[in-house]
This record gives sequence, C-alpha cells and structure tokens, in this order.
Amino acid sequence: MLVVIGRRLTWRGESSTGGTPARCNGHNQAVTRADFDIDAFLARPLTARVATNGPTIRPTWYLWEDQAFWILTGPWTKLFSRVKTDPTVALTVDVCDLTTGLVQQVIARGRAELLPFDVPRGKRKLSRYLGHDETCWDARFRDYLHDDPAERGTAWLRLRPTFLTAIDLSYQP
Repeated sequence: MLVVIGRRLTWRGESSTGGTPARCNGHNQAVTRADFDIDAFLARPLTARVATNGPTIRPTWYLWEDQAFWILTGPWTKLFSRVKTDPTVALTVDVCDLTTGLVQQVIARGRAELLPFDVPRGKRKLSRYLGHDETCWDARFRDYLHDDPAERGTAWLRLRPTFLTAIDLSYQP
C-alpha cells in the first residue's frame, strides 16, 4: 500500500524522497507523485479511461489488484486488437465533484499484456460495479463469467504501470 507522509512516499516498506521514484513490489513501477492513497482511491468502483495507439480512448471498468489494472476484453473489442498491435497504453481514473471541490486523478502508463481470463478475478471485478448478487446482473455480464473463455475469446488486459502518479487538485467551492 502507498502511504503519503508530507512529500515522502512509502510503498510496502520501500521509501523514496525527492527526485527518486518509489518502486513497487519489484515491478519497476515508478510512482512520481502521490498526493493521496492510491490503493484506497483505486478500490472504488470508478470508470477508467484507457488510451491506445491511434490515438483512441475509451471508458472501461477495471480492477486494481496486485499493483496492476485488470480490464476485461476480447476479440469483439477494438481495444483487444489495438493492444495486440501496440501494447503501449495510458490510463486515467479520476473524480471531479463540483459541489464538494474534490478533484483527484490517477494516471498510469506502460505496456499492456493480454492474459487468459480467470473467473474468480472476473467475479471480483464485476461485483465491484454490479453488486454481489449475480442474479441481478444483465445476462451479458453473467455470460462473461460462465461462457467458455476459449470459445468466446474473453481475456484480461493487464497493465502493470511503469509510470503511476496520483494528483489531488481539490479546492474549496
């Protein structure tokens, strides 16, 4: 977990001050700035926007787990084919509440990987947005979990960021 004390970053026991980026779990994840707890922010069911070559950008649901973004994809999406062609992506997750003045953003960049789909992770991701009762889910979301991933082509896009920053731009309204 990332903890911010003043301007010092501490990520799972490793610390960084000044211009030296913090490293995360040996994955060479450079945290260049963190004005708030990244793990707590990304645990919320927010919408990410992922950008690929083209350029093109699209909103998506995500799961932040094991210091990586996990996005459900497959051959029916342009995201899947774009990442196969060029795995370089950028992603942002943000909130902007004009009533309270809360403005926070996490920005990540790196090379995405397409990995086999696993149902337990899929259930964790979808239940963040749809609730835990699968019987209340739209059929297409249940199908992602219960169709044969090999037949359907369901896969994970995993982004372990090489660049990760969290910026708080909040203000008093």
